[in-house]
Formats: sequence, C-alpha cells, structure tokens
Amino acid sequence: MDLRYSKEDEAFRSELRSWLAREVPAHGAPPKEGDWPARRDYDTGWQRKLYEGGYAGINWPAEYGGRGAPLSEQLVYYEEIARANAPYIGVNFVGMLHGGPTLIVEGSDEQKKQHVQKILSGEEVWCQGFSEPNAGSDLASLSTRAIRVGDEYVINGHKIWTSFAQVADYCELLVRTDVDAPKHRGISWLILPMDTPGIEIRPLKTLVGTSEFSEVFLEDVRVPVTHRVGAENEGWRIANVTLRFERGTSFASQMVELKQYLANIIDTAKRIGGGGVSEGSAWDDSGLRHEVGHLQAELDALWAMLKLSISQAGDNGVPGLGGSALKLVYTELFQRVADLGVRILGRAGLSRDDLGGLPVHHFSFSAMQSLSLTIAAGSSQIQRNIVAERILGLPKER
Repeated sequence: MDLRYSKEDEAFRSELRSWLAREVPAHGAPPKEGDWPARRDYDTGWQRKLYEGGYAGINWPAEYGGRGAPLSEQLVYYEEIARANAPYIGVNFVGMLHGGPTLIVEGSDEQKKQHVQKILSGEEVWCQGFSEPNAGSDLASLSTRAIRVGDEYVINGHKIWTSFAQVADYCELLVRTDVDAPKHRGISWLILPMDTPGIEIRPLKTLVGTSEFSEVFLEDVRVPVTHRVGAENEGWRIANVTLRFERGTSFASQMVELKQYLANIIDTAKRIGGGGVSEGSAWDDSGLRHEVGHLQAELDALWAMLKLSISQAGDNGVPGLGGSALKLVYTELFQRVADLGVRILGRAGLSRDDLGGLPVHHFSFSAMQSLSLTIAAGSSQIQRNIVAERILGLPKER
C-alpha cells in the first residue's frame, strides 16, 4: 500500500470537508451527560446522516451500504472528522469499530445480511460482553457458561465494563461452551439480543461521574445456535480478530484528536502566566517547549504506525498483530499528554469546570479518563506480552 495520499484521496478530502462544514453545525450540540436515550438518538442520528451522505463505512463492502473505498480514504475520513470536530459515533462504537468488522470477516451470509447494514446506518447499537469480574486481562479465564439445549444455548453468568449496555440492541458475547477443554479452546462468540428475557443491566458510575459502563447479569438466557459466529469453541480465535480491530484501527480518530489536544495545550500555555519572576507566558519555558516537541514527534511516529497497521489490514481485512503495539503506545502517550495539560493549568486543574476562559473541564476530564485507557481493550502489561511473544518471538512465560 502506498502510504502517500493520491489525487483521488485529496479529491475525497475536499468533498468530505465541504459536507462536514454543512452538516456538523446543523446537527447541534449533544444532550446533557447521563441522558442515555437522548445520547443514543443524537449519536445514531449522526450515524444515519453519514450513511445517507455516503460517508459511513468508508472501506466496508458496498453490498452492505459501505463505500467500498481504499483504506487510504479511511485515514482521510478520520483526519477530517477530527478537524471538523464532528460528533463521535458514540454509543455504537462497538458495532462500528469492531463488532461490524468482525461479522464482515467471520460472520455467516445470513448474519451479515441481518446486521451489517443496520449497524452502518445507525439502526442497531451494539455493546461488548467480554470482560468479567474475574476475567479482565486474562480474558480466556471467563466463566459465563452456555449450555446447548437443542437449537439454543442457555446462558448464565456475569459481565462487566459493558459500554452503553443500557441502550444497546445486541451484544458481542463470549461464553464458555466446553468447560473440559483448555481455557482458550472452550469459548464461543455469540450475538446476544439485549431484549432477551433473563438479562439484568446495572450501570456503573465512573471516576469522571458518568455511567457509560454497566454490569450485565445473565440468568437462563436463551440464544439460538444460529446466533453463534463461527464454529462452536472457536470463539477465542474470533475474539482475537475482534480485539485486533479494537486495538488497531479503532483508535485512528482519537489519534488525530490527540494532536489537536496537544495544540490546545500549546495555545493554553501561551495564555497562562509563567509564574515566579517571569512576566511572560508558560510557553516561554524552554523545558516545556522541549517536552511538547518530543510529544509531537511521538504523535507523528504513532500516525505512521497506524498507516502500517492499516496497510496490513489491506491484505485480508484484519489489522495485524502490530495493533497491540499501536494500542500500547497510543494509550500511554495519551496519559502523558493529559498529564501535561493538567500541569499547565496549575491549581486550576483541581477544578472540573472551566475557569478564566481556560479549557479546565476538558483537560481535567481527559486526565481522569486517561487512567482507564491503559486497561481497556487489554492492559498495557498484556500488550507488552503480545508484542514480546507474538511479534518479537521471545519465549513465553512459564
């Protein structure tokens, strides 16, 4: 894959930029935090606009409503939606960024026909039922059980950190279908309708005061066998396909936003006094400029890593193992940028509300949110193991 943008890519950029200039202001401001039904309407309304405008699923197959475009246009898309400060896909990030792509690669024809276009158009919202209270980083230790009874699975168990479960239509669910098999070989990947009897959803309040995560309890939940993706007990392999999407290309728009975040920090530093005997701004500190320069260089390198991951996905539609390195670098770099933002604010960083015309809420929210990023989608320790063992070929731990 040629990582330089072509004339066609730049023509697409111009077209998309004009469309965003019209549609982003027209979509209005998001609803207040905590109003999840309204948030679903807002996010899926934007997804529907993208779909109707021909900008949803840039590289998804045209037969499912996608654009069927080269992956280079996907990168242009990420750059432009971040530049326009467009609404995020929000409550359906699971469906759009890894559930839908997993179905395209691994689902049956019937499953693709039933779900992919509805995910793309914003009609279906998905959540993820992978992690459990005792199976987070060691995901293969999951214990949610699915026993086959005729043409159905009867499911009992407990999931946690299920994003937007309270407004989701479907869940990508990992269950144990063979308790006697080695832990990586007795797992299956199921499509779970969230209105199925026996499901209880309990929202969790986070450090930043929001409740996008939930616990999900399953008691004698019945799911047709036809809702299984892939063969029985093949779920661990399929889950790794899902995780490659989650750790690879799904962070692309956030990487562009992180560049803008760093630019915002620079602007803020120029407006804040240097303190001490200095009459200038914080930006006059050569040590700060040196630190920002290093962060900017790392962001540029990270974007090059993303292009490599996407070029690898061009072969078979699945990002390579390098997605783990990408996720590791991005999340730890995000933490450092967020920490710098709070340090620039000084005592104002203790507030959760804007003060003196400074972006205090954004900076403090991002700093608290950054704590979760090195845990979600596989902790940094897990990513380092994957990089060491599967990419570098180092010996496995005993």
